[in-house]
Amino acid sequence: MAVSTPQVLDELLRQLSSRARQDADPDPGSGTGPDPQTLIDWLGRQLGAEIALVDRSGTVEVSTARFPADVVGGLQPVPARLADGQLAATASQTGPYHVRCEALGRRVPRPVLVVAGPRPLTREALALTSHVGALVEVVRRARRADDLALRHQRAAARLRLAILAALMTGEPTLARRMTAGAVPPLLDAGRLRVHLLRCPPSHRGRLIDAYEDESGYHGRGLMVRCPVYDDHLVCLLPPDDGAGQADDEAHRADDGLAASLRALVRDNPDYALGISASVPLPATAQAYDQARHALAVACHTPERVADYHGRPPLAGLLPRREALAWARALLGPIRAAPRLTLDITSLALHFPRSGVARLLDVSRNTVTAHLRRVQDALGLDLRDPRSRAELALALAISDLPPPEGNGVDERPPTPSLDALLSTEAAVTWARAFLQPLRSGADHAVHRTLRAWIEAGTDAQRTARHLGISRATVRAHLRTAEQLLQRTLLIPGPGTHDLVHAFRIADRAP
Repeated sequence: MAVSTPQVLDELLRQLSSRARQDADPDPGSGTGPDPQTLIDWLGRQLGAEIALVDRSGTVEVSTARFPADVVGGLQPVPARLADGQLAATASQTGPYHVRCEALGRRVPRPVLVVAGPRPLTREALALTSHVGALVEVVRRARRADDLALRHQRAAARLRLAILAALMTGEPTLARRMTAGAVPPLLDAGRLRVHLLRCPPSHRGRLIDAYEDESGYHGRGLMVRCPVYDDHLVCLLPPDDGAGQADDEAHRADDGLAASLRALVRDNPDYALGISASVPLPATAQAYDQARHALAVACHTPERVADYHGRPPLAGLLPRREALAWARALLGPIRAAPRLTLDITSLALHFPRSGVARLLDVSRNTVTAHLRRVQDALGLDLRDPRSRAELALALAISDLPPPEGNGVDERPPTPSLDALLSTEAAVTWARAFLQPLRSGADHAVHRTLRAWIEAGTDAQRTARHLGISRATVRAHLRTAEQLLQRTLLIPGPGTHDLVHAFRIADRAP
């Protein structure tokens, strides 16, 4: 079959350009666009022949639909010699087929293009085959480069998630070890803020890619897809601590990323942003909770951006020695538990069990098994919000710096939790916490919150008990989030604070 190479190549380029426009996709890992299969099918139609791309062992990578399988078997050891660079091209006949083999590219081992047709190729057909073969190799290598880049992106994303998991469990040293020497600047900053961006799930990857640098980090910060909530993007940024003139440029870059997040919220009505206070790296979980509370507030403001301005945590207001004695007594049965058990227990007070499993890369059954051991050891029912709040308070107290003393290990008698919560500081904290509910004209929200805690934070049970709809219960919870500046619809510290505040209020004069 006679072919005019320039015109045919022009047609090929037009078809490839049309295919690229049809397959346009913002996801670089989607694998669309011109591919070796498209090129080989096109060449087969032009030549009236069957085409295959094989490796040195004769294994077919791609081929036209009717390529005869026995042709390659009859060529050995020709494909190996072509792939190793000993030959450039060969022509032979296998049964009824005239077979042309040509090595592509220069890097050994080279792929081999095999053309099997009813008649020998003309000079123009040979030229077309070489041109298309060269294009096949270019596309093939480009796809391999894209695959390598995609694997790098995925590895970088897994590393960022591992760093977040280590920081959430209070282990910045472990986070540094994970990086194998390529330590992100964030881990050298000493302190951080958590910026929690709520956005459509499909936007998270695009935002991460837009700000990612060659190291796989984001300047001095980290942006991580939240493994628990699909519409959350967790951004860890070092605060501008005025470390000196030499760091001004880096700080401006961080300010730029923080400003970019605010600009994204301003320009996208579906976005919202909660920002924590500045905390030491080991307190990342605390900063995350603050950002989550701030996000709950942001969702109810016109700007959809809120900084955390919460009250001091209850754990830090209790008498230190007595509180530590109580916490040690409660946590004593799990003091010797494996570190994984302790990490799972701590994270389960912030996230659903399925989220803990994804964050730590373990199965949900593993999470359940560890929590069951903790429940049995402590005698608590972690399905009950009051038990979860009690355990969370004990863990928070145990994480505080030890009380100052004269060097003598003074062990006061272990008080009860009710005794600790009866102190003046605790009563003052609870009154301030609940004041926004009491100052409102609508007491239905306060009544719903009470019933919601009694119902184990189950909205459906609460609705049945109060004789209202589940939607009304959730609406009251959203109103309470705005008033209390705490997250309630998502299990975690906001609910724990509410439980303690009610408990204190019930006992206070």
